[in-house]
Amino acid sequence: MESLLRSWDGEAVIIHFDHPTGAWIVIAIHSTRLGPAGGGTRMKTYPDLPAAVQDAMRLAAAMTYKFAIPGIAMGGGKAVIALPPDFDQRLRPTLLRHYGTLVHQLRGLFYTGPDVGTSAADMDIIAETGAPYIFGRTPAAGGAGDTGPLTAIGVFTGMQVTCAQLFGSPSLHRRRILVQGAGSVGRSLIERLCAAGAEVYFSDIDEEVVQELLKTLPVTFVAPDDVYTTECDIFAPCALGGILNRDTIPLLKCKAVVGAANNQLATPEDADRLQAREILYAPDYVVNAGAVLGIPGIETMGWSQAEAEQRVIEGIRHALQEIFHLATTEGMTTEMAARRVAEARLASSPKGDA
Repeated sequence: MESLLRSWDGEAVIIHFDHPTGAWIVIAIHSTRLGPAGGGTRMKTYPDLPAAVQDAMRLAAAMTYKFAIPGIAMGGGKAVIALPPDFDQRLRPTLLRHYGTLVHQLRGLFYTGPDVGTSAADMDIIAETGAPYIFGRTPAAGGAGDTGPLTAIGVFTGMQVTCAQLFGSPSLHRRRILVQGAGSVGRSLIERLCAAGAEVYFSDIDEEVVQELLKTLPVTFVAPDDVYTTECDIFAPCALGGILNRDTIPLLKCKAVVGAANNQLATPEDADRLQAREILYAPDYVVNAGAVLGIPGIETMGWSQAEAEQRVIEGIRHALQEIFHLATTEGMTTEMAARRVAEARLASSPKGDA
């Protein structure tokens, strides 16, 4: 654990053990250069505490870039609630309230919202003790509700920019798109792609989700083991991260990767592996920024849903076009170009001023 903490370039890691529930709470603050740290709350079971801490650190660092590239006055943070293997779900509300108290004690250093394993309803409970530092609550509680659709709009926009870069047109009509993961974001993305006339393939491990999609939408199911070897124009990872690695990249039969999953690259070298195979990669923290671009505006600035969607579309389109242009003109990977854009924003901003 000590070597893990020493190797990180972030600002702080808060680790708390919740005795009544047996869960560990980890809040990683990567940067407050542009403003208070923000990031979702992930809840799942981890092999051990170091794995949870490492996940929080990596996700927090990605949030720094996610906010910096479009110039949002927030820094990077992330929270992980690591559940014990035998967690009693009846204790979930208690755990969420305890976590909300911890967030509130940080007095605005960290703002949070839903992530993998948490929902808008969970945010309502967390806000009971953690307000006003909680985003993504249900509409009944004054929030914007499910963040999935806004995230999906951002990914869809990223696909349009990618198609324009590769094929000379942003149209997704008749483009073959493979979506890995049909959760909140993946399902919304699939619906949008179908409406745009794309040829949609999808994969998910939940049989009930699979059957429901096959009954309601013109889509084709791909078995999880066949995802990486299925030919498509765009592969869209929308589940968990680390799926682009030295083992999977040689198998890919796509022209581009544009998806919502966080930390899709297992290592920085995987960006080079994609480039070597001439697969265009849209950095995940650029195209999956729809929720962070839109939700705060709805909940704190009075934006309508339509205005939030337009802000997401414009923000992600501009950011990805800038990154593709830099990568092309400088002969670097799109991942390196995205980091250069983010680091330039961070370097040019006085602390706390985007």
